[in-house]
Amino acid sequence: MKSFLIVTILFITPLLADKTAMLIQKGARISKVMCDKNKLRSLQATTPEEAQKKILSENICGKISPAQRKAVALYITSAKKKTTTQSFHIPKDAKCPICGMFVAKYPKWVAFMKDSQGHKYYFDGVKDMMKYYFNHKNETFPTIVVQDFYTLKPIEAKKAFYVIGANIYGPMGRELIPFKTREDAQTFKTEHYGKKIIRFNEIKEEYLYEE
Repeated sequence: MKSFLIVTILFITPLLADKTAMLIQKGARISKVMCDKNKLRSLQATTPEEAQKKILSENICGKISPAQRKAVALYITSAKKKTTTQSFHIPKDAKCPICGMFVAKYPKWVAFMKDSQGHKYYFDGVKDMMKYYFNHKNETFPTIVVQDFYTLKPIEAKKAFYVIGANIYGPMGRELIPFKTREDAQTFKTEHYGKKIIRFNEIKEEYLYEE
């Protein structure tokens, strides 16, 4: 009996994870079309059950079914582990050298590099940072820092794990989303339908231009 229970758990757990990932993906699609983005964003710190109630009582997504409401609630609360604490100071006038956007407006996505001459570069996402990195292959960058997506704590870019192809978008669209541990990267990949997990030396230029 014990062996049967273990086998059953091992079989059911991946199925539940896949079902949850599919619901989250469905919720992402519905939220883009049917929901008030600002009101929906305010529910990130709630539980899925609380989010469902508020979506209904505050008419955040219009006339959607209970099943659709559940999917949206799972989607919006799935990233609730994120914090708003900045990992390092970002100058207000710092502009991304790739897109020209003010980086301080996007503290959750900031990445940082310093070259051998001591020049500092701030980016509004890992994708733009890597574009700069590939465009300056003859330069040396002794400091390359990204932020863990869940905690916003700094990580050496070459030690991070990156999820690509997920349904969470940064300021410049699809992103390479960094994590300190493979475990967290795998959790995020499952919840947000990511394509795969890669390391720094596996990042290819073609990944930086995917829509």
